[in-house]
Amino acid sequence: MNSICISSAPQPLAAVPLVLPMPEARVRAGFPSPAEDFAVNRLDLTEILVPHPQASFLIRVAGSSMRDMGIDDGDLLVVDRALKAVHGHVVVAVVDGDFTVKQLHQRAGRMRLKAANPTFPDIVPKDGQTIEIWGVVTSGIKRFVP
Repeated sequence: MNSICISSAPQPLAAVPLVLPMPEARVRAGFPSPAEDFAVNRLDLTEILVPHPQASFLIRVAGSSMRDMGIDDGDLLVVDRALKAVHGHVVVAVVDGDFTVKQLHQRAGRMRLKAANPTFPDIVPKDGQTIEIWGVVTSGIKRFVP
């Protein structure tokens, strides 16, 4: 099972704003655009990424079971425990006491936790197995340069 590395406990997010400068122009991922004047606004990342600060946590991913959804080893996930998990959400679940991140699939009253890497099996609850949806992953933070 691909688990989430938790050093001690999930870290709650502070309600303190994280405000960074943001130019109004967008950066193109295709052909370059002519240089434009960059008017700079201030953007509060907490306001955008954390709608429920009292119920949100950061968790670091360990493993590659969700790589095909762009969730990689070492990424930080913003997890919101105030949201109700529904079919298709990426969730953090506790399976027999271990944390894992998977996509929630619910059909005809049955639930499974789907990996986003074909080399990892999905988790289908067995009789007597304890599975708790701990929270919904709302955002991911990825580093490109160490």
